[in-house]
Amino acid sequence: MTTLVAGIDSSTQSCKVVVCDATTGRVVRTGQAPHPPGTEVHPDHWWDALCSAVSEAGGLEDVAAVSVAGQQHGMVCLDEAGRVVRDALLWNDTRSAPSATALIAELGGPEPWARSVGVVPVASITATKLRWLADHEPEHADDTAAVCLPHDWLTWRLRGSTDIGELITDRSDASGTGYFSAAADEYQVDLLEKAFRGRRPLLPHVLGPAERAGTTPSGAVVGAGAGDNASAALGLHAGPGDAVVSLGTSGVVSAVGDVAPNDPSGLVAGFADATGRHLPLVCTLNGAPVLSATATMLGVDLTEFARLAMSAEPGAGGVTMVPYLAGERSPNLPEATGTLTGLTPGNFTPASIARAAVEGLVSSLVFCREQIESQGVGVDRVLLTGGGAKSAAVRAIAPCLFGGEVVVPADGEHVALGAARQAAWALTGELPAWETPTHTLDGSPTPGVYARYREASRMLAHAHEPSG
Repeated sequence: MTTLVAGIDSSTQSCKVVVCDATTGRVVRTGQAPHPPGTEVHPDHWWDALCSAVSEAGGLEDVAAVSVAGQQHGMVCLDEAGRVVRDALLWNDTRSAPSATALIAELGGPEPWARSVGVVPVASITATKLRWLADHEPEHADDTAAVCLPHDWLTWRLRGSTDIGELITDRSDASGTGYFSAAADEYQVDLLEKAFRGRRPLLPHVLGPAERAGTTPSGAVVGAGAGDNASAALGLHAGPGDAVVSLGTSGVVSAVGDVAPNDPSGLVAGFADATGRHLPLVCTLNGAPVLSATATMLGVDLTEFARLAMSAEPGAGGVTMVPYLAGERSPNLPEATGTLTGLTPGNFTPASIARAAVEGLVSSLVFCREQIESQGVGVDRVLLTGGGAKSAAVRAIAPCLFGGEVVVPADGEHVALGAARQAAWALTGELPAWETPTHTLDGSPTPGVYARYREASRMLAHAHEPSG
């Protein structure tokens, strides 16, 4: 008889469920339901979507184990009775940006934060949202008896619990709060109290990767769960030496390693993975929309855009694009704009502009990988994922700039699959060796292209340095 496990991906946009064969990882059935838009959402909407997605996937009655992966950093505040105090502030809610600046200053700069928790506060981090709550809604802060993350709350609900003392989380999600150290594997309660103006709410108990959080009312084992990036790495079978490069609305580069990063610049976030290792991560603001924006400017669809880009010679005849169309956070240049340099009458062509856009976008991700490598994390293989990775031009150019082995995993709900794989781990005590088919990309190295990009990006950064 086949043993089934389920993985749940509760992202910003939707909830996805995959039910898999626990032995082989074969997907048996799936379900999906949308989340409401916005940057603050009542958690009940996540639960309703989870129930709808589970129902579409045929239910969990025949499932032996389940785990939840979720969007990171969201602030869920509960009172002593387990009731939600206010709508959850999501990672993409930026109202706490001034709070982040204040917290950095109060601790004496970014270096102490990097040393303590491997993360320098930005608006997305949970600690900054707690500071905002304490300063702007003190009555809600006073009512907050426990603080947890989206995946923590859903795991708690799956178990049918109402006791805030039974909240659990895992290292990967906790490492994005700003008050948990992945290096020390413990909460830094002094930073929690600093962020929350002296308040000390209950925090979820941190489980190890294969530990059980409990069971559902029907008896299914519930795994510890994980943050979405860590779960994706688990679903992709990323291990030491692997970097996951996700090209979606933004660009995200993370790498599995045994070294806890300490980056005072704040570019490399010191997150944990879902296996007991570390997952340093760098995020850009500009991802696949760079491709669509350039295609629109050229008056072509994405298929023709890719054909144009591949028809131009490597290096785009000397044209370089720095694709900071939406500003940039890696490097931290929020007021920057995109640039094109090196234009001549001979290279000012649609093909050269298209190729420069792809080379610039991929180069921005190579820069992110270099920042991770500078923290002592080796990268031998790149796993290229996300919607932007479907572009034929990206697949042709990426191996030329990344160097080494670049592979594209088979399409799939990698976050949900990672959660399902963790559920099987919690069920059996052994991490299953499910296969993830990949396709290796070929390309001849063109290091001069990246060198030219770095020079152009340095000049752009210099132009945006504060005067005086």
